[in-house]
Amino acid sequence: MTDKELITGLKKIVKPYIQNEAAFETMNADTHLIDDLKINSANLVDVVLDIEDEYDIEIEDDAFEDMLTVKAAMAVVSAKIAK
Repeated sequence: MTDKELITGLKKIVKPYIQNEAAFETMNADTHLIDDLKINSANLVDVVLDIEDEYDIEIEDDAFEDMLTVKAAMAVVSAKIAK
């Protein structure tokens, strides 16, 4: 899976939870899920659960805590898919 495909998939997943439409429109690997997209911490759990469902993976708590940027989320998902 390419980075572009992964970002597209993540955009679809986070869209229902964002509070900053302008940041969402320019979402890239450096976008911070909480600071930029204004996803609250409770919804961040929903995002991770949706990622698990979408990619049929399981994300451990320690990896979840690191998934605060799109780049970090992409790294976790890519590593899980590769296994």
